[in-house]
Amino acid sequence: MTVTDAARESVADSLELGAGFSHLNPPPSYDLADHPVPTGREEIWRFTPLKRLRGILDGDASDARLTWDTTLPEGVTLTEVTADQARELGELAPNDRPSALAAANAGGAMLLDVPAEAEIAEPIVLRLHGSSVEDLVWGQLVIRVGRHAKATVLVLHTGTARYSAITTVLAGDASDVNVLSLQDWDDDAVHLGRDAIQVGRDASVKHTSISFGGDLVRMHANVEYAGPGGSAELLGLYFADEGQHLEHRLFADHTAPRTKSHVLYKGALQGQGAHTVWIGNVLIRKVAEGIETYEENRNLVLSDGCQADSVPNLEIETGEIEGAGHASATARFDDEQLFYLRSRGVSEKESRRLVVHGFFNDLIRKVGIPSIEAQLLETVEAELAKNVLKDFQ
Repeated sequence: MTVTDAARESVADSLELGAGFSHLNPPPSYDLADHPVPTGREEIWRFTPLKRLRGILDGDASDARLTWDTTLPEGVTLTEVTADQARELGELAPNDRPSALAAANAGGAMLLDVPAEAEIAEPIVLRLHGSSVEDLVWGQLVIRVGRHAKATVLVLHTGTARYSAITTVLAGDASDVNVLSLQDWDDDAVHLGRDAIQVGRDASVKHTSISFGGDLVRMHANVEYAGPGGSAELLGLYFADEGQHLEHRLFADHTAPRTKSHVLYKGALQGQGAHTVWIGNVLIRKVAEGIETYEENRNLVLSDGCQADSVPNLEIETGEIEGAGHASATARFDDEQLFYLRSRGVSEKESRRLVVHGFFNDLIRKVGIPSIEAQLLETVEAELAKNVLKDFQ
């Protein structure tokens, strides 16, 4: 069987399920039988090097945990709840095997609660740290932001582990929520994450996924709408070095009319064997009249031996929409930009540095968290020093 044959079978299977399902986003279910161990021929797994997952898909139980260090402003609570209570709170069910395993094996969920009407000016910070790549860790997190509340949540991953997590963000009606997940692992870490977001009526949600560290990182962001008028902005930034596999998958499910989604992900690659994957998908259901959506992915290849896969998708079930589109591009340094800078006396090293910073800067400014924006600029500079700029005096 070829990859093309497998893709056809996957599409055919989704069509048999009927309207409202996508072949790139299987139906949610807590039953592991609905999420069989992948072979690598499935459309949703064909880009992922399964052997490098190091046993995560086997689903072995584990007592290992990441250490948590938190900054909780006044009025915000973090408590532990059972898996059953997480479902009762409205957790969005897992739609792939890693997130289903996380829900089954985490032994309970952490509930981050922001009460209705609260305006939390200071970022809520969850620092998660792993101590050994031999540790297989399962995580379950529910972030609940009440109606008319405003909050920013940072989830920062450092250290090393084999980590699989299921996260749900419940944004109440008319809330304003900013969630950022930063994967800054050590070089040997493996991380599979599913962030599912439910956008309330007239709510506004910004979700940013940033990946720098780790041997293999596969992040999946899902958005659905609990009522009309909701808006979601999905941002992402990644920088892959030699041998790294960084994969980001997006699914915006327009389940209500007059909703909006905007996706912008940018990545850079350098070093032999660096591999990035971006899969974007938007499903516009029949009920979702008057929606607006756009998804965009840009990749900058900085050296030989890299591979960037980028696949945008639109699935449209109604023609009564305001607008829908997508764009994808992968390229090397822009020779005209380099020539312009060199012709004005800028050194080749500085020219390359400025081009890369210019590529990322507009996205970094959208993050909306000054401390993180400054950290990202420093990290981009450090990544450039590893390869692109190392041969320049």
